[in-house]
Amino acid sequence: MKSEHNQLISEIVKLLEGGGAHVSFKDAVKGLPSAMRGVVVNELPYSIWQIVEHIRLAQWDMVEFSYDGAHKSPKWPDGYWPKETAPESDAAWRKSLKQIESDLEKFVELLKKADIYEKIPHGTGQTVLREALQIADHNAYHIAEIVVIRRLLGNWIS
Repeated sequence: MKSEHNQLISEIVKLLEGGGAHVSFKDAVKGLPSAMRGVVVNELPYSIWQIVEHIRLAQWDMVEFSYDGAHKSPKWPDGYWPKETAPESDAAWRKSLKQIESDLEKFVELLKKADIYEKIPHGTGQTVLREALQIADHNAYHIAEIVVIRRLLGNWIS
């Protein structure tokens, strides 16, 4: 049973980190010219920057909820989507990317040590497994949007 559990955790970590059937977050944003971060293409509702910030905010919320019973989630939807179409600076872009990476690392640490089936005490039935799958699903969805926008901008090399 222990080896099956370890195998499950290993597969969930791979899913969270991307690769395999999905492009990883790092690959989706790698080499993106700064001038393209704030471009809103055609009839699409968001820029790549807004999607990156949405990933950061939503993932941060799920990670903090998993750890902290006193955590307060932002108001939906305004607290999860930035109004600005572009980052204010390269430093803001790098900070957002770094937080996405560090929050994911923090969650993977929890995933490896927690009883993934046990209900989170301060939740309404959520488990660490559910939060892991939700983070992976949510991020994959929006990472695909980044790839599509880069394709539309002529800036994607697969």
